[in-house]
Amino acid sequence: MGKNRTLLRSFANAFYGIYLAFRDERNMRIHGLLTAIVLVLMIWLRVSAIEFMFLMLNIALVWITELINTSIEESFNLQQRAPNLHIKIGKDVAAGAVLVAALSALLTGCVIFIPKIMVLF
Repeated sequence: MGKNRTLLRSFANAFYGIYLAFRDERNMRIHGLLTAIVLVLMIWLRVSAIEFMFLMLNIALVWITELINTSIEESFNLQQRAPNLHIKIGKDVAAGAVLVAALSALLTGCVIFIPKIMVLF
């Protein structure tokens, strides 16, 4: 019985972390809005199963990198008492990972959605 409570607590903590990221991070809310738009487009434009998987993998990649970036920034903020070049580099590299993921998602979305939208017009 105790292990089930520990597992449930782990899930609760993970969902709470996602909630905190949405509450406190503007970029996470932007990713959430864009995810909703992509989900609507996926339904409206009837993407194939493989297109669905590519889009969902890119959405997950963006969310994962943003959550990790937020975690890194929060952890570094605890350590930073004065300007520190190594902390700045760590934060910038983590932000760069989010940028790479977001650009991948944008490119994937364009490749999948633009031809489908062009057919409508």
